[in-house]
Amino acid sequence: MPTLNEPQAEFLQLPHKFRAFVGGFGSGKTWVGCGSLCRHAWEFPRIPAGYFAPSYPQIRDIFYPTIEEVAFDWGLRAQINQSNKEAHLYAGRQYRGTVICRSMDKPSSIVGFKVGKALVDEIDTLKKQKAHEAWRKIIARLRVKAPGLQNGIDVTTTPEGFNFVYEQFEQIPGQDPKKAGLYGKVHASTYDNEANLPDDYIESLFETYPAQLVQAYIDGQFVNLTSGSVYPAFSRKLNYTLATINDEDRLHVGMDFNVMNMTAIVCVIRAGQPLALEEFTGVRDTPAMIVALRERFGDRQIAVYPDASGESTHTNNASVSDLGLLRAAGFIVRVPPANPRIRARVVSVNAMLCNARGVRRLRVNPLGCPKLTEALEKQAFDANGMPDKTTGFDHPPDALGYFIHSRFPAVASARAPTSVERSRVITPYSRQWLEHSDDVADAMERKRKML
Repeated sequence: MPTLNEPQAEFLQLPHKFRAFVGGFGSGKTWVGCGSLCRHAWEFPRIPAGYFAPSYPQIRDIFYPTIEEVAFDWGLRAQINQSNKEAHLYAGRQYRGTVICRSMDKPSSIVGFKVGKALVDEIDTLKKQKAHEAWRKIIARLRVKAPGLQNGIDVTTTPEGFNFVYEQFEQIPGQDPKKAGLYGKVHASTYDNEANLPDDYIESLFETYPAQLVQAYIDGQFVNLTSGSVYPAFSRKLNYTLATINDEDRLHVGMDFNVMNMTAIVCVIRAGQPLALEEFTGVRDTPAMIVALRERFGDRQIAVYPDASGESTHTNNASVSDLGLLRAAGFIVRVPPANPRIRARVVSVNAMLCNARGVRRLRVNPLGCPKLTEALEKQAFDANGMPDKTTGFDHPPDALGYFIHSRFPAVASARAPTSVERSRVITPYSRQWLEHSDDVADAMERKRKML
C-alpha cells in the first residue's frame, strides 16, 4: 500500500477536475503529487501525464528523485530520461506511461504535446500574470479522450499570500457556484507529515521565519504577505545596538548599485549574529564607493555582498563591470549568479529582525545607520504587492538584504528535506526500499549526481 498521511489520502480522494494540495514546508506536497501521477499510470496505462514546475532545476533536483521513490512506493519503477525531460513508469518490464516535464518559466514553450493528467508544482512562486499564462497553456494540453478519464490538473504548492492558487481555488469558486464543483482543495500542515521529517525540522522553521509567515509556511494557510510595512518585525528599540566597528572585526558590506545613488551597509558578525553599524548612501558610482570605503577602513579586508546586476557595465569605464572594479580594488566579492527573489530577500531580513520564536538576531545602530533605520520603519508595499521603490526607502534595505540573504538565508536554511535526505528517515516505505532494493548503491549514486 502507498505511504500517505491523512491530508494526502484526502487529497487523492477528491473527485474534482482541478485539485489543490496547499501545504506548509515539508508537508509532502510533491510526494502526494507524484502519487497521483503513479495512480494515473495504473488506472490509464499509456496515456501520458505532465509535470510542470517553475524551473528546470526544480524538475531535476526535486521531481526526478521524488518520482523514483514514489513510483517504488506504488509498485512501479521510474526511468528518468533527462535529455527529453521525461519520466517513464514501468510495472516490472511492462510500460505503464510517461510523465512529460516542462518549466512554467516560459509559458509559451508549453506546446506540441497532449496529456490526460497534469501536476503543477509550486505555481504560487510565479508572478500572478505568468501563473495565469502557464495555467491556460497547461489546460490546452489536456485533450486526451479515453473511457473513464477525467482530464484534470493537480496543484501542489506552498501558499504565497493571496496569489494565484487563492484566487483560482478559493475566490473564484466562492463567487461562481457553477465553477465550485470543478475545484477541490486540501490544506496540510507541516505537522501532518512530522513522522517523515527530521526531529528538529519544525523547530528550525520557527527559528528561521518571522511570525507572520508561520501560518503560511507551517500551517499551509493563505495569509496576507503583501500589505502594510515591508519590515513589520523591525523595532528601533528592540533591534537597537550602540556597538561600533572594532579593529579586529571582519567587515561585511551589502551593496546596492544605482546610478548616482549607490548604497552600502557595513556589518559585522559577532557571536554568530549580524550587526549593521555604518552606512554609505548617495554615493555617485562604484569608483567613488571604493574610495569612500578605503578612506574609512584603509587596507582592511572587506567582503562585499553586491547586487548581482553589477556584473554588467554601469561605471564610467564601460569595459569594466562594477564587480570587476570591486575585485580589482582588493575586495572579496561574494555574489550569486542572479539576485535572489525579492520576497526571499525580504523574508530573510524579517526572520533575522524577529523570528517566530520572538528572537531578534539582527541589530542596527541608528546613529551609524540613520537612513537604514528610517527605511526599515517606513518602506511599504506598493499596489502590486512589491516593496515600494518610489519613496527612496528601498536602497538601504536592499543593500542589507543582499548580505543577510547570502549569510543567513531563511529559505535555504529551513528548506524541506530533499528526496534523498528524506530517505534517511526510516518510514515503512523507506525501510522496505533499503532492505529489498537490488541496486541501492547504483540508485543512490544516480540520485547524488542528479542533485
